[in-house]
Amino acid sequence: MDDEAMRGRGEDAEKGERERKTEGARKVPFFSMFRYASRADMALMAVGTVAAMVNGMGDPLMTVVFAAVIDCFGAGDNVLQRVSKVVMYYIYLGIGTALASFLQVSCWTMTGERQSIRIRSLYLEAVLKQDVSFFDVEMTTGEAISRMSADTVLVQDALGEKVGKYAQLLTTFVGCFIIGFVRGWMLALVMLACIPPNILSFAIMSRLRSQISARRQASYADAGNVVEQTIGAIRTQVISFNGEKKAIALYNTLTKRAYKATVLEGIATGLGTGGIFSVFFCGYSLAFWYGAKLIINEGYTGGQVVNIVLAMLTGSMAIGTASPSISAIAEGQSAAYRLFEIMNKEPKIDITDTSGIVLDDIRGDVELNNVFFRYPARPEQLILNGLSLHVPSGTTMAIVGESGSGKSTIISLVERFYDPQAGNVLIDGINIKSMKLQWIRGMISLVSQEPLLFMTSIKDNITYGKEDATLEEIKRAAELANATNFIEKLPNVLT
Repeated sequence: MDDEAMRGRGEDAEKGERERKTEGARKVPFFSMFRYASRADMALMAVGTVAAMVNGMGDPLMTVVFAAVIDCFGAGDNVLQRVSKVVMYYIYLGIGTALASFLQVSCWTMTGERQSIRIRSLYLEAVLKQDVSFFDVEMTTGEAISRMSADTVLVQDALGEKVGKYAQLLTTFVGCFIIGFVRGWMLALVMLACIPPNILSFAIMSRLRSQISARRQASYADAGNVVEQTIGAIRTQVISFNGEKKAIALYNTLTKRAYKATVLEGIATGLGTGGIFSVFFCGYSLAFWYGAKLIINEGYTGGQVVNIVLAMLTGSMAIGTASPSISAIAEGQSAAYRLFEIMNKEPKIDITDTSGIVLDDIRGDVELNNVFFRYPARPEQLILNGLSLHVPSGTTMAIVGESGSGKSTIISLVERFYDPQAGNVLIDGINIKSMKLQWIRGMISLVSQEPLLFMTSIKDNITYGKEDATLEEIKRAAELANATNFIEKLPNVLT
């Protein structure tokens, strides 16, 4: 692998990272992420949302029960009876919260998994139906695999448990504030001072983690792309040009970026967690200091003060804790934009199009009539300049020329991988644009210089384009490809 190739891949990695940052700013609306939800998914989400709200009310009600326990010890008579009654409420609340938590997590996890599987399948289908120019210009093989594995996980996170968690924490926040102001608005009003720094601490930490995580994922994606390209060109470029060390060096450079990002993420998490707990305990100090004054001057009870303090701090902690869920949902929206953009893309040459001419009898006369062609990835370079070529049926023709002169391009045009910018490609005098695409490709056999085989039997590789082929047709195809002698020497050949 030469220096220019390695430098080009490094530039591609940096370009890919810049494009991912740009794409990260584009998101689909929240409810648009659920466009592939079925009725069963709708039911699961409804049950999960109700369960999340019930679960979210558990913490606010728990502060009321805890305050009641404290008040029982100062009630004088019948302390044991009152405590026993409060304990029963505590048990009922615990059972109800546990059941709601189970339903919340189960329903949202199931619907997230179901929808992500559906999106994976539709995304793969959308990628496979794109024309060849799409892979030349818009997406590499490594990027397609990365989106299948990474972006779908982010979408699943945003469609699943994180939504239920956010609904739970939002309910906790609202419930705690209602209880706090109902029980004592004066102390609750003072406690509001603790909320902005608490939320700010959570927001800063989550924002930093999200940015650093995106940088780390981009580095890993670029490193994976280098590995995919290097292994794919292991014969033609890497080994032949002694490029192993350069490929390893480029891979190590990209993984070191990911390592540095991971270290920064750990530092940001540590500092952010310390700041959050610092604000939290300072809030406790302020609350109990002012609460003592209210007990003396305003007739507040100890249980009332504890109830308000716990409710307000629990509410502020809940809205702060929701930041990771919000970040996960935002990342899922960005990932969904990247996936849905491809899923909504209509190819110029659509393999799924069932319209077109199907000939009863095809002779195989091939003609290129005044064809002009440029590759989409290199629009400035004219490959074919008014080429006219006629190959009668049954004729053997050799096309000779230097690299880049258009030999493979002619084959690509006949198979309609691309359409020419001008001129026509004809088979039996009929423009192939008017023929049914699947049918005409099924009538063409191609043996390339560098064959790529699937990890299956030779029979399955030969019949990949014609599943109903007979054994005689398979043997005939192997003979035409001059592969019979090679195949017969293999140890597990079926006769």
